Amino acid sequence: MPTHGSMTKAGKVRKATPRIEPKPKKRPAPRIRNREKYAKLLEKPVAQARPQF
Repeated sequence: MPTHGSMTKAGKVRKATPRIEPKPKKRPAPRIRNREKYAKLLEKPVAQARPQF
């Protein structure tokens, strides 16, 4: 069974590729975003359904 390339060529392309620094993230990950939204929801007082007379 033929192989998909020799071991002498392994990793040559990745090592030759220049390293690019990742861009800074604009917003937090969904897990953190949802946790902040949940905390804000609980801190806010619950609005009453009907005005009392």
